[in-house]
Amino acid sequence: MSRSAIKLHTPAGRKALDKMIHEAERKAQEQAAAKPARPGAKAAPASAAKPAATGAGEIRIIGGQWRRTRLAVAQKPGLRPTPDRVRETLFNWLGQDLSNWKCVDAFSGTGALGFEAASRGAASVIMNEQDAELVQQLRRLQQRLDAKAVKVVRGDALSCLKTAAGQDLVFLDPPFAQAELFEPAIQAAAAALNQGGFIYLEAPEAWTEERLLDLGLELHRYLKAGAVHAHLLRKP
Repeated sequence: MSRSAIKLHTPAGRKALDKMIHEAERKAQEQAAAKPARPGAKAAPASAAKPAATGAGEIRIIGGQWRRTRLAVAQKPGLRPTPDRVRETLFNWLGQDLSNWKCVDAFSGTGALGFEAASRGAASVIMNEQDAELVQQLRRLQQRLDAKAVKVVRGDALSCLKTAAGQDLVFLDPPFAQAELFEPAIQAAAAALNQGGFIYLEAPEAWTEERLLDLGLELHRYLKAGAVHAHLLRKP
């Protein structure tokens, strides 16, 4: 439509003209962006581009005394906090109230699982993490919540589990890229449990009942959420 054909005294005409101007500006910007740089022109500094964010950014406690509390967490490659929906399902399986339970979060990361357990009344929650920055972050979050039941430790997850006897619940969320960690971690967690205790396992694949029975465990509940296979295992 030509400008001469547009009746500017009508709302429709003014709207059509605005659309034409917007389209012309957009095409001009695209043409400018497509032009090759002039010889000798300096490239824009690398810092001018924002790096893609990785990691969590924020976690939200689903239930208990800190329900709906949002906690800012570091954005680091490889961090994979348990999604809200999966955590909600897990604690539905466990019965919501963890009063007097003893828990270990062996690969704490952002602390989403351990703080959730503490929020729901766990008597003790050992939160183990190897990364120094994440350990400092966990301690800051612990102080913010005044989470007296939480003990943050830095170290190897397997070593932590081998010294943590008499537990009611162990959270296992090893790095998915380290497949060799899973079986030793499950074995160590099983040894740390009381009879009738639970292991929550996140893995990149489903663990069969036969494979778990060989480790002295039974599959109590299971769900798949995207790339995550969530298992609730029980020590019979």
